[in-house]
Amino acid sequence: MYAEERQQAIADEVRVAGRASVAELAAKFDVTSETVRRDLAVLEKAGHVQRVHGGAVRPEVMRVVAELGVAERETAQTEEKAAIGRAAMSFLPPDGGSVLFDAGTTTYRAAEALPRDRTLTLITNSLPIAGLLAARHVDGLHALGGRVRGLTQATVGAQTVAALSRMRITTAFVGTNGLTEAHGLSTPDPDEAAVKSAMVATAQRVIVLADSSKMGREELSGFATVDDIDVLVTDSGIDPQFSAALSARGVEVVIA
Repeated sequence: MYAEERQQAIADEVRVAGRASVAELAAKFDVTSETVRRDLAVLEKAGHVQRVHGGAVRPEVMRVVAELGVAERETAQTEEKAAIGRAAMSFLPPDGGSVLFDAGTTTYRAAEALPRDRTLTLITNSLPIAGLLAARHVDGLHALGGRVRGLTQATVGAQTVAALSRMRITTAFVGTNGLTEAHGLSTPDPDEAAVKSAMVATAQRVIVLADSSKMGREELSGFATVDDIDVLVTDSGIDPQFSAALSARGVEVVIA
């Protein structure tokens, strides 16, 4: 393999997985670690990767972006989120089951799309979603208690986690700020991550609702691995190779 071919293959590897270590790349391409480091230097100069200690990551993974509040998020990818919310309804359990709506603007769109003729137990830690469903006079609605995090209008903390640990939920619609193969699902705030982790643990089926801008991003606090996901509902902007990689890991990828 020529150096240019190997460098292209390394760039593809990092783009799809989000990161790669020098040791892994050296073993995969049967070259020395020093050769891999030289390749990464070339790729970094061209803007394809960002070198970190022991390897490289996708350039956008290293960007530090302030976490946005609900108002700012509502104006981003609005059409994609609405389509994702509608598509999520095909994964509702049969009547008599329970559905958990995680806090977030995409999960809010799913709650908006909820058919009015279903008999389901509904649980959420989102004040906006609880208000939306309460205004419809929905029976069987449960709002999780806890400290309200103003930025996301979500309940978090030990009380929220404890309540979830006592439940067994049929289907959970969960949002995420980032998704990569290596880091899994992640969010900036550790308290929100703890709640999301408890949601994943208590659900029989985990449906992740996330537009394609979340793909390839890694935030501070991981809360689930790719193997914890049953379905990802996203939009057509997802990288085809990343979609294929998720499918190979057993995740059903649905394009809304």
